[in-house]
Amino acid sequence: MTSSQIGIIISILVYLCGMLLVGFVSSRDTNDVKDFYLGGRKLGPFVTAMSAEASDMSSYLLMGVPGVAYFSGIADAGWTAAGLIVGTYLNWLLTAGRLRNYTESLDAITIPDYFKKRFNDKSNIILCIGAIFILIFFVPYTASGFSACGKLFSSLFGVNYQLAMIASAVIIIGYTTTGGFLAASKTDFIQSIVMTIALFFVVGFGIVTAGGLGAVSANLQSLPGFLDINATYNNATNSADSYGFFSKVTTFCWGLGYFGMPHILLRFMAIRKSSELKLSRRIASVWVVFSLGIAVVLGVVGRAMTQSGVLESLIEADNPTSASKAETLIVVLANMISQYNFVFALIAGLVIAGILASTMSTADSQLIAASSAVSENIIQETFGVKLSERAAMLTARITLIAVAVFGVVIAWDPNSSVFGIVSFAWAGFGAVFGPAMIMSLYWKRANKYGTMAGMVAGGLMVFIWKYLVRPIGGFWNLYELAPAFLVAIIVIVVVSLITPAPEDDIVKKFEAVTSK
Repeated sequence: MTSSQIGIIISILVYLCGMLLVGFVSSRDTNDVKDFYLGGRKLGPFVTAMSAEASDMSSYLLMGVPGVAYFSGIADAGWTAAGLIVGTYLNWLLTAGRLRNYTESLDAITIPDYFKKRFNDKSNIILCIGAIFILIFFVPYTASGFSACGKLFSSLFGVNYQLAMIASAVIIIGYTTTGGFLAASKTDFIQSIVMTIALFFVVGFGIVTAGGLGAVSANLQSLPGFLDINATYNNATNSADSYGFFSKVTTFCWGLGYFGMPHILLRFMAIRKSSELKLSRRIASVWVVFSLGIAVVLGVVGRAMTQSGVLESLIEADNPTSASKAETLIVVLANMISQYNFVFALIAGLVIAGILASTMSTADSQLIAASSAVSENIIQETFGVKLSERAAMLTARITLIAVAVFGVVIAWDPNSSVFGIVSFAWAGFGAVFGPAMIMSLYWKRANKYGTMAGMVAGGLMVFIWKYLVRPIGGFWNLYELAPAFLVAIIVIVVVSLITPAPEDDIVKKFEAVTSK
């Protein structure tokens, strides 16, 4: 083992031990299921903001966005980033305050629980629908995180993929089962800082290595359309492809997903005071703009390094239409950094820890949400199993471990797609919960029948569009989130209007909450 590998391992071990320590400390403040799933509603504005965004980005921030920018230029990555930035801001602006006030007044600790109490659904059907969709989309989403960790360690050190994946899963499970939501939120806060440092350092290293910003721009002039927001670079033909309005809409629609992400919405519910959400919104918005912007720049700088000959090409010669190798850009750069000396190797380890952070910060939040769906919403509320506080805590932790194990099984194949699963799950959550969330917070005529129908319609449309409509191509080649989101909105409105209006007490509660 080389000194550079030793330095990387030391940094990673220190980081992972720190995450476990945070979980242990957080366990002292986790006394019941409300603490385990919602942190006792005592998150501060900084932790709320940064943990929400860290749990959102996953490895897509450090690997996906730079990989897309490296592969085809700034258009695809840039328009996706723009959609995510706008979606982040609007979600904080429109959803956070009302959801925080509503869930506190209803004493709801999960998203399905909120919908049940918001519409006074004593049948528990709406709660069960929400919990089932959380499991459908979160278990594979979590599996993608485990898979990313396994591939990272496997490519860095040549270790067995499954062994690396299991080791990563054990760390994530360890601090999450110990400290629950509070541990996940605190570690996500730390991880957001690590991710930021990693991006900043690697971009700086890349610019210096490439010869400065002027050299970066000059080196890319030979790639037609690479620096054009209205075109993409085609690696197979060495030409520019048009990136028109239709393509921009497709990528920009990623922002719609925010309104339905349970692991992000839970942060809004957990802040200690709704008055602190304004500060959280500003912090989150600034961080998202910075992190996504610099992630795009990283891909551009990386491609300039390749053009100048200081970095190997990350485009597969036998498959120039595949961007999978380009997604390893930050790993390749970390390896370059580690070759200088032992201190740089330690810094490279911090960069790798940043990749781990982006993956772990999403996986831990997903485990909490999936666990609550099974333990609280299905076992206790839908099936009516009454548990003591101690038994409920034990059930919560056992459920979380079971969900994680199932995720490991799904990710067992080293050839499993990471970002394809993330894209599909993002669309699923956005279409199932996004329209229902917006309508429940802003339309008092919405009722339980419309919400149930909209959730089911949105979820089904994601599958229908993905596997039946989108393959047609041409005009129909649209990211499934946009059509599914629109269908869910229409179904909620139509079904709510043709079924009985909500009871007076539901309307009065709506008016009381929305008037604050």
